[in-house]
Amino acid sequence: MLRPREELILRSIIRQYISRAVPVSSSSVLDECGLDVSSATVRNDVVRLEEEGYILRPHHAAGSVPSDKGYRHHVESLKIMELPLGEQFLINHLFHQVEDKLEEWLNLAVTLLAQQVKNVAVVTTPQPVAAQFKHVELVSIQPNLALVVLVLNGAKVRQQLVNFEESVTQESLTNMAQKLNKLFATRSMAHMATIIDTFPAYEKRVIEHILHMMEAEEAQSGQGLFLEGWHFLINQPEFSQGPRLVNLINLAEQNKLVDLMRPENPSEHGVRVIIGAENKDEAIQGCSLVISRYGLPGEPLGSIAVVGPTRMEYERTIAVISYVSSLVSLLVTELYGEAPQNNKRN
Repeated sequence: MLRPREELILRSIIRQYISRAVPVSSSSVLDECGLDVSSATVRNDVVRLEEEGYILRPHHAAGSVPSDKGYRHHVESLKIMELPLGEQFLINHLFHQVEDKLEEWLNLAVTLLAQQVKNVAVVTTPQPVAAQFKHVELVSIQPNLALVVLVLNGAKVRQQLVNFEESVTQESLTNMAQKLNKLFATRSMAHMATIIDTFPAYEKRVIEHILHMMEAEEAQSGQGLFLEGWHFLINQPEFSQGPRLVNLINLAEQNKLVDLMRPENPSEHGVRVIIGAENKDEAIQGCSLVISRYGLPGEPLGSIAVVGPTRMEYERTIAVISYVSSLVSLLVTELYGEAPQNNKRN
């Protein structure tokens, strides 16, 4: 538990480091805070902050740099911040100038975010619904060959040939299709895979082909990605040299950023902040992610995120991303006719 003066000193170090990206001296803290104490007292408080893990010092005589723990403490202590009304009206006006299409809104969202927070902005299209079995027909082509006609939810039709080791009549195929339709109606791949071994060999072969088609469908319907703002990172000292920027670009190109943005709880709403080493992928552990979800409750959701150095303006970033994600959810609601959940910072 930090004492009030230590809280002031930590906030000063974070503010100054975010602004200048150079280690913050005790004398600079004293000047900025206007504390009525000696510089020795401030130095002692700084030493305690270092011992508690809230700040780092490259060496004893160096200034202070916030640690991931320091930034986490800072974020958790923030009050909910809203954008000034003038900025809200401007952003709202811009969204209502574009065509009523989700793609247009997401394009605008990623551009606005990057410009507003001077970091990389990432927006994903809604998470595709998992492929669900609806109906199957089995058509005899030859004694040992049949055509599997699979209908998925959403009126998607897929076809594939299946070979049998023994001859199978059309009557047997029809009976098999009726059995599978009764057992698997609206079922997911996960459910089907758990019971496949309970079926006879020839039925199991058909189910394997059905699962293969469902897997192929899910692979083709991955989340799209809108990304903007690389030029803002290039000019920041954390990314001016070393592999950090290259690692981040590689993550985006390999579509791994989408995985990092996905919450453990799919129904989760609100703004999440992931700082430094809290990130699962080592390649991005020098960065922070601020993420919010958008969309209709109970429907496939997409994510809106900002990626930047741990030295980012969290207050500003949280306020902008919260407003933009809420606005996109509201626009989607007006288009599709349900009420969105409110966004709150977690």
